[in-house]
Amino acid sequence: MNDTALKPRTQDIVVDEVFPHAPETIWKVLTTGELIGRWLMAPTGFEPREGKDFTFQTTPAGEWDGVIHCQVLEVTPNERLAFAWKGGHEANTGYGSRLDTIVTWILSRVENGTRLRLVHSGFVLPKNYSAFKTMSEGWKKVVQNIGAIVGEKD
Repeated sequence: MNDTALKPRTQDIVVDEVFPHAPETIWKVLTTGELIGRWLMAPTGFEPREGKDFTFQTTPAGEWDGVIHCQVLEVTPNERLAFAWKGGHEANTGYGSRLDTIVTWILSRVENGTRLRLVHSGFVLPKNYSAFKTMSEGWKKVVQNIGAIVGEKD
C-alpha cells in the first residue's frame, strides 16, 4: 500500500475574481476587523500578524458551540493572508462536524486592477461534505461582498 492510500481525501474551495481596485485597497478590506465583520463575520481578536489567534462566532449545532478558532499563519502585505480555520465537534455529523482547514487570500496585481483568489483548503470528504457544500456557495457571496465594500473605499 502506498502513502496516498493512507491519506484522507481532501477538497479545496477556490474563488477567483478580478476587481478594478488596487491591491492596497483590497488588503485594507481583508485585514480591518470592522470591515471583515461586513463581508464575513465580526472577528474577535483579529490582527494581521503571524501567530495571532482570533475567533468567529457562528450558529452552534449539537455539541459544537459555534466558535471558529483561527490563527494567522502568513501575512505578506498587499499580497497574501492565510489563517487556520478550525471548528465543529467530533460528535457532530453534517453541519458542525470537526473541521480543520486553512483559508488563504492571494492578491495579484493585473492590468486595470487586482485578482483576488480565495483558497479554503483541507476539507476531508465525506466527513466535511456539509461544510464544503455550504461554504462553496457562501465564499462566492463573500468575495462579491468584498468587491462591494472595496468599491465604497475607492
